[in-house]
Amino acid sequence: MTTTPARARTDVAPAPQAATGPTERTIRRLGLGLTAGTLAWAASIFAFSTVNEGTPERIGDLTGLAFQLGVFCLLTVQFRTRATGASTVLLKVEAVILGIASLWSLLHGVLPSNLQDTTWMLVMDICWPLSMLGMMVIAIKIALAGRWRGALRWWPLVAESWAVVTVPASIVLGDAVGRWVGGGHLLIGYATLGVLLAVRPRSVQN
Repeated sequence: MTTTPARARTDVAPAPQAATGPTERTIRRLGLGLTAGTLAWAASIFAFSTVNEGTPERIGDLTGLAFQLGVFCLLTVQFRTRATGASTVLLKVEAVILGIASLWSLLHGVLPSNLQDTTWMLVMDICWPLSMLGMMVIAIKIALAGRWRGALRWWPLVAESWAVVTVPASIVLGDAVGRWVGGGHLLIGYATLGVLLAVRPRSVQN
């Protein structure tokens, strides 16, 4: 019997620590998901604009849903890399709001016309702009936190300026010009953001 503590062994390699955060492959796939969803909605805007009726409106709803699913890909990367800092409350709240907005897009795209403008659908519709406002707040927090590096630290701000650029353009220049501004901004902002995630995944890993 002895009371001397056992000495640490030096002939055994230390066990590797479990990796934290998403892998580069996962980030690439999620980035491409964002780009794919954005391209679908941008194509619809180029073809039909953002304000329509009938079939073009339903196409806009469903391609808008594709875009929202792409934003969920972005939100997943932001959450798993703690892009806004230690707290993830804002990201979780955004996920709920975006989820309601996505459900609205789906229902508005497939329900009969007499159900598209019911009160409960109008309430859900409010989550569309609220979700984009939330993403803008997240983009600002990412820039301030500095956990994402290089262009990816600032590009979310470019992507989230969509409403600031597109809405005034549509009002001042008309819908014919506004749809090209809106679709083009999606390509410059969100679609490019997805590509940056795909080609520079290490810039968001910690």
